[in-house]
Amino acid sequence: MSGIRDFRPSLAELRRLVSLALPVAVVQMGLVSQGLVDTAMVGRVTEAQLAAVTLGNLYFFGVAVFGMGLLLALDPLVSQAYGAGDHDEIRTSVQRGLVLSVLLTLLTAVLLALAEPVLMLLGQPEPVVPVAAGYARALIAGMWPFYGFVVFRQVLQALGKVAPIVWTIVLANLLNAFANWVLVFGNLGAPAMGAVGSGWATSISRWFMCLAVLILGLRLLAPYLRGAGREVLRIAALWRVARLGVPIGLQLFLEFGAFGATGIAMGWLGTAALAGHQIALNLAAFAFMIPLGISQAAAVLVGRAVGEGRPGNARRYAGGAILVCCAVMSVTAAIFLTLPGPLAGQFTTQAEVARVAMALIPVAGMFQLVDGLQVVCTGVLRGVADTLRPMIYNVLGFWVFGLPVGLLLGFRMGVGPVGLWWGLAAGLGAVAVMLLWRMWSRFRGSLGRFAVSGPAG
Repeated sequence: MSGIRDFRPSLAELRRLVSLALPVAVVQMGLVSQGLVDTAMVGRVTEAQLAAVTLGNLYFFGVAVFGMGLLLALDPLVSQAYGAGDHDEIRTSVQRGLVLSVLLTLLTAVLLALAEPVLMLLGQPEPVVPVAAGYARALIAGMWPFYGFVVFRQVLQALGKVAPIVWTIVLANLLNAFANWVLVFGNLGAPAMGAVGSGWATSISRWFMCLAVLILGLRLLAPYLRGAGREVLRIAALWRVARLGVPIGLQLFLEFGAFGATGIAMGWLGTAALAGHQIALNLAAFAFMIPLGISQAAAVLVGRAVGEGRPGNARRYAGGAILVCCAVMSVTAAIFLTLPGPLAGQFTTQAEVARVAMALIPVAGMFQLVDGLQVVCTGVLRGVADTLRPMIYNVLGFWVFGLPVGLLLGFRMGVGPVGLWWGLAAGLGAVAVMLLWRMWSRFRGSLGRFAVSGPAG
C-alpha cells in the first residue's frame, strides 16, 4: 500500500515529464490549430458557412474519434515493451496498429458518406446540412493518412522521439493555411468553395502529415515496419489489442459525444448559437491540448516505468502529471475568464455569433481545471493499461449526469446556450472526481505489465 508521499515527484522526474509533455502538447495544439484556421477563414465568408464547418467537424469527430482512441492502445503496449527492452513486441504492436488503421478507415469512410441523411435526421438547420455534408465527404480522402499519422505519432511518442512529429505539425499547419486560402476564397484561379474547400484543404494536409512523419521518423520506425508476417494478422492478438483499445475509443467517443450532443442541441437554438458554440469549443479544445500533452507524456513514462519493473517511478510520474496540470490549467482558466471579448473577436465579424461565444468562453474558463485533471488521470491509467473504468466513468459523468443537467438548464429553465455548457462543466467535474479516485486506488496496489503476445498483467 502506498501513501501520498509515494506520489511526490523529484525535480528530475518533473523535468523529464515536462520535457516530453511540452513537445507533445505543441503537436496537439498544432493539430487543433488546423481547426482554428478553418474556423477563422470560413468565419469570414458567411454565418451559414461557419455553421456548416461546425456541423461537419462535429460529425467527422463523432465517427472518427472511436478509431483514434482504439489506436491509443499503442501507448501502453509500446511504452511498456520499450521499458522491458522487448522490441519484438513493439514491432508486432506497430504493425497490428497499421492493420487496424485500414479497417477503421473503411468503416469511417462509409459513415462520412452518410453525413447528409444523418444530419437531417438529427434536425439540424436545413440550409446548413448539404454544405456540412459536402465538408464531411471531402474529409474521406484524408481518412487513412489521418489514422496512419496517429499510429506513427503514438509509436514515436512512446519511444520518446517527438522532433519528427513537431516538424511535421509545423509544416502541415502552414500547408493547411495556404490550402484554405486557395480553396475557401478561390485564390490562384481555384473556385471559391467555402466550407467544402476547407474540408479538401484538411484532407491535403493530412496526407502531408502522414508522409512527412513517416519520412522524418523513418530511421526510428523502419526496424518496426520490416518483417511483417502471419503473426501480425493473428485474430487472437488483434483482438487483444482491440480489447485494450476499444474502451479507450468508447471513452473518447462518449466524451466527444457529450460535446457533440451539446452541439446538436445548439443547432436547435439556431445558426448563431451553433457558430458561437464552435468558436468557444475551438478555444477550449486548444487549451485542452496542453493537459492532453501532459496526459500522453504521463502514459508513456508510467508505461515505461511499469515495463522496467519500477512501480515507484510510475507513481511519482502520476503525481507529477497532476501537479503540472493544475499549474497550467489555472493559467488558461484566468485567460478565458478575463478575455472573452478579444478571444471571440478573432474568429467572427458577426455580432450575434460573437455574443454567444463571449457568453460561453467564461464557462470554459470555469471548467478548465477539472477538464485537465480528467484527461491527465485517463493518461496515467492508460499507462498501466487500465482502460475500462475510465470508459464507465465517462458514461456516468457525461451521459447520466452532465447532459441531463445541460438540457434542463438550456431548455426547461430557459438559460439557452450557457445552460448547455454548464451541463458540460458538471459532467467534466463528475468524471474528474471519479478518475482521481480510481488513479489513487489503482496506483496504491501492484502495477504489472500488459503484453499482447503474452499473459495480461
